[in-house]
Formats: sequence, C-alpha cells, structure tokens
Amino acid sequence: MKAALKFRYGTPDVVEVRDVVIPEPGEGDVQVRVRAASVNRADLDGIEPKPGFIRLFTGLRAPREHRIGWDVAGEVESLGTGATRFAVGDAVFADLANHGAGSFAEYVVAPESAFEPMPPGMSFEDAATLPHSAVLALQGLRTRQGLTPKAGDRVLIVGASGNVGPFAVQIAKAMGTHVTAVASLSKLDLVRELGADAVIDYETTDFTRTGDRWDWILDTDTHTGFWRARRALTPGGRYITLGGGGWAILRGMFGNLVLSRIGGKWTGLMLWWKPFHRPDVDRLKELIAAGQLRILIDRRYPLDEAREALRQLHEGRARGKIVILP
Repeated sequence: MKAALKFRYGTPDVVEVRDVVIPEPGEGDVQVRVRAASVNRADLDGIEPKPGFIRLFTGLRAPREHRIGWDVAGEVESLGTGATRFAVGDAVFADLANHGAGSFAEYVVAPESAFEPMPPGMSFEDAATLPHSAVLALQGLRTRQGLTPKAGDRVLIVGASGNVGPFAVQIAKAMGTHVTAVASLSKLDLVRELGADAVIDYETTDFTRTGDRWDWILDTDTHTGFWRARRALTPGGRYITLGGGGWAILRGMFGNLVLSRIGGKWTGLMLWWKPFHRPDVDRLKELIAAGQLRILIDRRYPLDEAREALRQLHEGRARGKIVILP
C-alpha cells in the first residue's frame, strides 16, 4: 500500500509517499480501508516539532514515529482476534492521536476502541474532518469543571477560519451566544457565512485594544498574549488557548497556575484535552443531525500529493479543512 511518511524533521517538503506493507490487525484490532483523512495543525507540529521540547518524547534528532495523520474515515476491512464492536464493511472514523497516527495511507490498524460509527448519511470526506478539530472546538468551549458559555454570553474565536475555528464558531452559536470571529480580511466573509455575528480583521485591529469585552475567548493557537487577552475579558471571563510554540505553552501553564488566581478571570492552556472522547463525539453527531454544524472543506488532494496538502495548511492558505483521498 502507499503511505505518507516522515524520516526527518523539517517543513512539509520532508514528507515522502512510499510503498509499504499493509498492516495486519492484532488481537482486539481492526484494519480499516482509508477512504478519507484530513490535515490538522497537529500533523505539522509532528513534522516540524512544535513546541520544540516535544522532541524529548518524539525523538531528538529524527522522528521515532514515521507515520503521519490523525483523522481518518473508512470501512472496516478485517478484524483481529477478539474484535467484536464492528463488522467487516462498517463505516467508521477516528482520531489516531493516541494510536500511532498513520491515516495518510491506504490502510490503518488500531484497537477497535479507537473507532466510532460514522454519523448516518455522512460522507467519508466530511466524517474525516471531525475527529480532531471538532472535538477540540467543543472541549475548548468547556472548562475542566464542565462550565460552558451560556446563552447570551459574548464569545470571541481567535483563528476562526482554520481547522478548529469554523467548528468553534458554529458550536458557540448553537449554545445561543453572540460570536465574534477573528480572521484575516480575505476570510471574513467565510466566518460570517458560518454564523459569526461580528468579525474582526486581525491584520488591522487588535481586539484587546478596542474596548470591547467578552465572556469567553477561545484562541486556537495562542495568537494573543495572556496579559493582553485579560484586558478583553469581562469580570469572571475565560481565555482558553489550545496550543502554540514552546514559550506560548510555558506561558499558558504559568497562566493556569498564577494568572487565573488574579482578579477572577481565568486564562491559560487547555490541559484537559481528551482525544475523540465518546460523549463529545456523540454531541457532535447531535449537532450535525440538528443541522447546527456543517462541514467546511477547502480542498481535496490525492494521497500522492500529501506534501502539498500539508504545505497549504503550513502557509496559512487553508479556508477550512483539507482532505486527503487515498
């Protein structure tokens, strides 16, 4: 089979598509024929490690894990011994973050517990966009204690036009909130179409200096400093960031420990991420069934062009999700 692989760190140019042996399912595993995969910022972070200190876990000089791709949707091809959740031919999807990656390939193998049935009537392409980004968006709009924005709250989504942002805008709207989306000028119409009540062009406007205040700020990649973000929060407001570079991560952890004890405002890094958490997957299915969450796909690439698919995201050209079709 063909698979996209990385053998050294760098830009998307280091990615190679090679012929490899089809993986066989072990005990409790399922083998899935990949019908679609989607590209996430996390895939780039594994190629050009971000934050840099993750090399301590992924390999100092070169990546120990060569496979690429977390999001997958496909059909069960075969079952390992003891695998009973699915039957051959079932349509499933998954986030392989905790299972070694590898969705940028023609087949993947993972424990049956890694997969969930696809939403009824959904295409493989659409299903492949959900597992990582949509779950992140849902969890970013919920604290560790389970608090979420309330109907009527003012919510700001920073990075509203990329991977996580479009889902976050729609989920926040489904909660009954007033949503302001921050994006580049060329993508403001896009986030308006997703339901944003107001938009801000980050290239010309610093939202922390407008005098406006929000009850909840979700920053998809630490675009804003923590002290600056606090200026834009209402009393008791929350600023949650989903990631960033090494210093941003460390500042986020500092924010969790120190800043959130000052002045009643919570600011920090989302440390409670649960990949493909089943209750969250069920909630996404409910939103889709209710017509409150639609999928935004920018472009589709064949597996042989996985490098270009990653490059499009790396260069900030994506308007929604990018899908890879084996």
